[in-house]
Amino acid sequence: MGSSPPPHIVIFPFMAYGHIIPLLDLSKALTHRNIKVTFITTPGNASFIHKRISKHHPQIHLTEIPFPITQNLPKGCENTAQLPSMAFYFHFLEATKQLQEPFHQLLQNMSQSNDLPICVISDFFLGWTLPICSEFSVPRLVCHGMGVFALAMSKTVWVHTPQLHVSSDSEPLNLPGFQLNFTMTRSDVPEMFLTPDPDNPLSRLTSEAGQYEMASWGVIVNSFMELEGPYVPTFESFFVNGAKSWCVGPLILYDPPAEPVQPENGMCEKWLDEHAMPESVIYVAFGTQADLSDAQLDEVAFGLEMSGHPFIWAVRSNTWCTPNGLEERVKYRGLIVREWVDQRQILAHGSTAGFLSHCGWNSVLESISEGVPVLAWPMIADQFFNAKFYVDGLGAGLSIGKVGPEGVVGRETISEGVRELMGGKKGKTAREKVKELSRVARKSVQEGGSSYENLSRLLDQLEASSLTNGLGPH
Repeated sequence: MGSSPPPHIVIFPFMAYGHIIPLLDLSKALTHRNIKVTFITTPGNASFIHKRISKHHPQIHLTEIPFPITQNLPKGCENTAQLPSMAFYFHFLEATKQLQEPFHQLLQNMSQSNDLPICVISDFFLGWTLPICSEFSVPRLVCHGMGVFALAMSKTVWVHTPQLHVSSDSEPLNLPGFQLNFTMTRSDVPEMFLTPDPDNPLSRLTSEAGQYEMASWGVIVNSFMELEGPYVPTFESFFVNGAKSWCVGPLILYDPPAEPVQPENGMCEKWLDEHAMPESVIYVAFGTQADLSDAQLDEVAFGLEMSGHPFIWAVRSNTWCTPNGLEERVKYRGLIVREWVDQRQILAHGSTAGFLSHCGWNSVLESISEGVPVLAWPMIADQFFNAKFYVDGLGAGLSIGKVGPEGVVGRETISEGVRELMGGKKGKTAREKVKELSRVARKSVQEGGSSYENLSRLLDQLEASSLTNGLGPH
């Protein structure tokens, strides 16, 4: 008798690099457990993904479905990184709703060929996958681009906003369900969470996705219990069907760093290799969705120059020009890169000692995994929660400092922050803390570790559920 086919899982990320990459890492972790993965994307994202799975992961099957054509988006725009501005974000989210029919057809084909998955793991923003999964009796798990603390905090603030009014921005908030070793004030909470507008189309869409999330089978979280375990019960309290959150990360640590997939990576590696001094370079990147003005980018450039420290800076701007003479002045200690770079490769390099970051959750986890402290400069959404948790909760980083007039952080502030992170007493303390967190993170994904065991229990429950054709986690 032949052996039975491996279990099958479908993974469907939102079309943003910060959402695609961790789910690719999860796919690789699943193939190590002899799971067949169908990874859904659109043609415009396929080449990016192909380069990251290649021949080393034959159990990951890439399936393309067409991205809808809509007059509200530029032609060929299939990833949030391609949006002309964040003003198009709502239209992009709306467009993804038109993927329902091809997704339904995909599950229909799998059903007819007796190859239905034991679950579908889909992005929070693709909440409409839940009723389609339910039609085929397939559990749907949610995956966010956020950690447990930010998830629990955002839901708490959203639900309890009327009770959170305080007399000043500096007064501590009383947050139901939280026992914190640091203080959260109103100024630490992004305005979008404190004053949700029910008439705002983006708020309505997010609320709708949240309702689908609350009714799903469970949540995959790219984190580990030693880091965020205390906040898990608060987060799980918002679910209506006893669903669990499964901390199975950091997902990047299940798979060793691959060879660079972009020429610029080779250039960065070469440049870092030439800086023989270990732990001497600061890496600067603000993600793919931050929209920094040209004036702000000028301040970053001059601040890095003033700091005196070697740096690699990944710039995402189609309008900004390097100030006259700057690249010549810093050419022996600064590298400005305008293309995609493999952030993990840079952070893993022995010459990298600090990270000036927007504190997107992937960046936070990568810095922890590689033991590199962060100079935190949050800009949008959950980044403020991540930065607060990282700096005040974990003590593994420093804050950039005060924002000046017109929302601009000045060059002196940037320079001082870089100097303190790279050579100051506070920077040394943060470096020691993040290196300890890195050791714990690596243990968590090894056999017997908390994330490894959580992933095992999750797969066991899903396989048992598929045998009984049940939808709930119990």
